[in-house]
Amino acid sequence: MTLRPSAAALLLLLAVPAWARALAPAARAADSLAARVTALADEYVREFVARFPEEAEGNGMTIARHDGLTDNSLAARREWEARQDAWAAELARIDGGALWGRPEWVTHGMLREQLEAARGRRVCRRELWPVSHMNGWHANLAELAGTQPVGTPELRAQALARWRRVPRFLDTEVANLREGVRLGYTTPRRNVELVIGQLDALLATPAEESPFFDPARRDSAPEFRAAWRALLEREVAPAVRRYRDYLRDEYRGAAREAVGVSANRDGAACYRASFRGFTTLDRAPEETAALGRARVERNLAEAREVARAAYGTDDVLAVLDRIRADSARRFRGRDDLMAFAQGAVERAAAAAPGWFRTVPRARVEIVPHPAFLERSASDQYAPAAEDGSRPATYRINLYEPERKSRANAEITAFHETYPGHHLQISAAQELPGAHDVTGLVSSGAFVEGWARYAEALAEEMGLYTDPAARVTRRIWPARGMVVDPGIHVMGWTREQAVRYLMETGRGRESAETMVDRIAVLPGQLTAYDTGGLEFFALRERAERELGPAFDVRDFHDAVLGHGTITLPMLREAVDRWIASKKR
Repeated sequence: MTLRPSAAALLLLLAVPAWARALAPAARAADSLAARVTALADEYVREFVARFPEEAEGNGMTIARHDGLTDNSLAARREWEARQDAWAAELARIDGGALWGRPEWVTHGMLREQLEAARGRRVCRRELWPVSHMNGWHANLAELAGTQPVGTPELRAQALARWRRVPRFLDTEVANLREGVRLGYTTPRRNVELVIGQLDALLATPAEESPFFDPARRDSAPEFRAAWRALLEREVAPAVRRYRDYLRDEYRGAAREAVGVSANRDGAACYRASFRGFTTLDRAPEETAALGRARVERNLAEAREVARAAYGTDDVLAVLDRIRADSARRFRGRDDLMAFAQGAVERAAAAAPGWFRTVPRARVEIVPHPAFLERSASDQYAPAAEDGSRPATYRINLYEPERKSRANAEITAFHETYPGHHLQISAAQELPGAHDVTGLVSSGAFVEGWARYAEALAEEMGLYTDPAARVTRRIWPARGMVVDPGIHVMGWTREQAVRYLMETGRGRESAETMVDRIAVLPGQLTAYDTGGLEFFALRERAERELGPAFDVRDFHDAVLGHGTITLPMLREAVDRWIASKKR
């Protein structure tokens, strides 16, 4: 039976403007799309946390249990890849553009990016050559030990259960490496030797001094401390030793001599996929290198101007030599470096409200790298826990502080904390309506590009205390866009790369350390300036088109207000912001 609407209902319907009646179906359709995106993202997060619990925890997520460890078997990876394919197919049926203005626009875009990038990187087969002195399992376990919750009987039991899984994890790593050798995928020999050295140092460290002992150090129960020591000595250390012995006695001899990933099977395709994963752009390596060279020339021209004004010469390398030889610009010891970095962070945090309408609530602590990683670790940032249970950390390398410059320490501090990583990542974490999936999806070009932009912004903010920093910060940027593809796909030798890096005033040891980093992270070094160039270009365009109406705080809101997004999404967001300001 069909019901006729009442006269009153008809009058009420006619009172609604025609444009509003026309929009209602579109709004309902968008609501439906948003619900589908959220359901997909919810499912992805649930399964991600179940399969990679320590990674989710390391990204700041609040998770229910802390006793899981990634199943790194090849069979588990194939299962995960099948799930990725299913999610990608379902997501492809949803028009993300129809969600503009909603949080689900970001959820859709970032989940799509994560799935597309991960599926593209399969060609690399990184599970078969994961040996890395930068982000290998040993460095990740040291980080995990520092965040492993303890303090109650249940949390102690979960900690012990998780770490009892470590021996199986390491034995599986060895099996995966053997398969990699069989199929033609290996890590460069030089990097293998670096990891062997790190593991030698770790194994020589008494259990109670090991970074892995941190959960017991933070817990007051004597019986837990004894159980943890026994676990490390009887189960974890023997597994670490087995892994080290395999690297030393078998894998090192089979590892590739070549630095570039093109020496592996499908290496050129792997590099392009890695670049895509780190930058969110599909671009030829040759184009990346050309853009990098152009930016290097512009940076050098600016550095000469600063050097001429501050030092009376435009010979930048001579100025860098003078800076390096000046003992007053280096540190007297570890405490001096820590205090200087702390002062830089506090100064930048105090200045941030004048340049940003939104400053995150989360605090950041400066923490030194563990001793066994010092020789090769880079300064790095880790986000705070979403629930506020732990602060963000700026992990700093205190190795040989007498050789470190105050200029570089300032540049790095502003890159990693304010106005760089800490401000951007914490603001994204605290964004209302942000889905948890956005904390699991990386957009290296956005995150590192913002930090590169932040190094320049710090100069506008008056944060640098020495003109040496103003010269130094212009010498390195964009060279990664040249040397990274140079090493991996354009045939550069190790020595050629080292000499190119030494043109920035780096010593040979520093240049070799950077090449070692590039070797195990193909494409990663391009992300900084691929993203940085985008931020600089968008700001220049906004200033040009808006003229006197341009406000840097509004611009920062526009680029950071959606959280971490892809570079194409960033362009769209800024285009829409500029158009709205013009209206």
